Order: sequence, then structure tokens, then C-alpha cells
Amino acid sequence: MRLLLTSDTHLPKRARALPEALLAGVAHADVVFHAGDWVDTATLDLLESRSRRLIGVYGNNDGPELRARLPEVAYAELGGLRFGAVHETGAAQGREARCAARFPELDVLVFGHSHIPWDTTAATGLRLLNPGSPTDRRRLPHCTYMTATVTGGRLTDVTLHRLPPR
Repeated sequence: MRLLLTSDTHLPKRARALPEALLAGVAHADVVFHAGDWVDTATLDLLESRSRRLIGVYGNNDGPELRARLPEVAYAELGGLRFGAVHETGAAQGREARCAARFPELDVLVFGHSHIPWDTTAATGLRLLNPGSPTDRRRLPHCTYMTATVTGGRLTDVTLHRLPPR
């Protein structure tokens, strides 16, 4: 099962459109995660129309229309793994322990908010993944998103994709 992970698209404020490379990845993914801060409903509509399955949550910059359509936390069982998605996880320091305590039932947590990619594993085995942002690189040299594969009840091939400058 092929996964694509993205977050913090912030359209149309940070970019006018999603990068073509990201949209091409959506077409090949079995499941697309978006960890919040869509900002506009058009981006949600676009990803819903192009995704085989979309798992999304709202973020702190998402207004009432998006909050009416999306949960704060989303859960899914995929290929024998228990996934969750949430926008905000708090400060980087102590993140693994804090998330492991909040989500003890999960194997993988996809999150956003910082625009900074993250891939760590808590002492409990919880894998934490932040794909960064495909439209707003903040202090980083590249905008990013992630892909991964679920095979035989394991998460494999976790890859951070760097997008070319716009």
C-alpha cells in the first residue's frame, strides 16, 4: 500500500497551486494523508477528487468550513498498522514521550504545523512523521512531502521528497 503524506499547504497564501510533483504522487498513492492547515476548501476538494482515499485533519489556520468537514484527529487501520493524524503536537522537545502518552494505541502518527520534516520513533515504538510543507519551506532550503509503503504490517520506504524551488 503506497502512502503520500503532506501538510501545511496554506493555499492560496503560500502558493497559488499545489506542486505538480505532489499531485503526480497523489495519483500513485493508495492513501493520502494531509495533516492540516489547508486554509482553503478548494485544496480539500482537489485532493478528495484525486485521491483513492484521503485522510485529513484541520489545523490552526483552518476556518469553520474546513472544521465542519474534517476532524481534529483522524484514525485509520492500514495494512495491519494503526495510523493517526493530527496537526499540532507541541514543542519538539519531549514530542516522542508526549505523543506516545496521548496516542498509546497507534503505530504511526502523521502530524504537521512546524513545516519542518520529522521522522523519529518513541520508546513505545510509535513512529512520528511530519512531511513538512510542499508550499512553505520556512527556514529550510526546500519544500517537502513524504511517501511510504505499508507491506506485511510494516512501514517501509519512508522517503522525504524535496521539491524544486518555485
